[in-house]
Amino acid sequence: MRIAIVFDDLIQFGGAERLLLAVHELYPDASVYTSVASNEWLRRCEDLRIDLKTSFMQELPFKKPLNRVYGLLGLHALAFESFNFDNFDTVLSISARFAHGVITKPGTAHICYMNSPGRMFWEPYDYFQQEKRFCQEKHFQFVAPFLSLHRLCDYASAQRVDYFIANSLTSKERIKKYYRRDSIIIYPFVDDLNVERTIPPSSLGPRPPRRTAESLVTGVSVRHDDYYLVITRLNAWKRVDVAIEACGKAGVDLKIIGEGPDRRWLEDLSQQYSRKVEFLGYVNDQEKYQAIANCRALIMTQKEDFGITALEAMALGKPVIAYKAGGALETVVESVTGKFFDVQNADCLATTIQHFDPLKYKPDDCKSQAAKFSKQKFVHQLDEFIKKVYDRRHRL
Repeated sequence: MRIAIVFDDLIQFGGAERLLLAVHELYPDASVYTSVASNEWLRRCEDLRIDLKTSFMQELPFKKPLNRVYGLLGLHALAFESFNFDNFDTVLSISARFAHGVITKPGTAHICYMNSPGRMFWEPYDYFQQEKRFCQEKHFQFVAPFLSLHRLCDYASAQRVDYFIANSLTSKERIKKYYRRDSIIIYPFVDDLNVERTIPPSSLGPRPPRRTAESLVTGVSVRHDDYYLVITRLNAWKRVDVAIEACGKAGVDLKIIGEGPDRRWLEDLSQQYSRKVEFLGYVNDQEKYQAIANCRALIMTQKEDFGITALEAMALGKPVIAYKAGGALETVVESVTGKFFDVQNADCLATTIQHFDPLKYKPDDCKSQAAKFSKQKFVHQLDEFIKKVYDRRHRL
């Protein structure tokens, strides 16, 4: 089977990118096609011996900071249509925006693993609602025609896909609504995390709630089990502002892991509250696991398509406080592995935090829930489906 893998872009590193690497482990001889890749990703692919193919966008200036602007202008869509897949009998696109827009010949099976139809153009008001530069009426009037054109093109592109795989029920419903296409669900995975294996033993173990110790998280001194944690990209639609305001009102400490365009605005917002809010920026995996292992709970304020971070927290035995929408409904078990808040605002979340008792949640229950979303299960289900499509096409 000659298979090619297609991915939106390689600019950042998150759950979708981890999924891509897992797929490439499954098909190590497959070339990976993407619109544009950062220098970090070019080095990573060279180290991992990934045959990476980029488009004309790789030569554009300021490709990392202007990546979303280029997408709005339609350059990503043109980039994916420029690739030639005539030498492949199977193409697997992993898409949340543009990758499914590739063009394949009739004899080539195109399978799309859809994380979500593009939020930017299918749900623009939710996506841009906190971005003042877009949400002002005069600005949005300028953007709206581009979004309408994107919706038309994206719908047409989706009709060229032979088979859709959704990463969650939320994505499955969006694929049906926006594309009028059916799909099957294959859940993403969480790595097999083990506290004793991923974090030095000296930094773990039972401690009194107020005992101070040195953390591996960028050398910051933390109060074990006495802070809440947010891990996400600092984009407007992630609603990190809700967590900052809620923790300020509830009188609890908050640590935030992640980078993004909203960091400066969020730092300014945090100055309004007397409780400590720490922005840790980018951290490596070991530092992230350390922060999770020592927090009271992970907070998810956004409506995620699925939400790998919640599973990472549960895999380390920690409960999750999540906005009751999207993928969290499929991963977090109310009163067993976490607690929901119903309204996406600071008052509702603050009330939830004030009544939250992490001792009610058993680490083993959290770990058991996370274990249902294993990498082995994901790889097996995906490989099985792709082989069935291949066999059907070739009548084996």
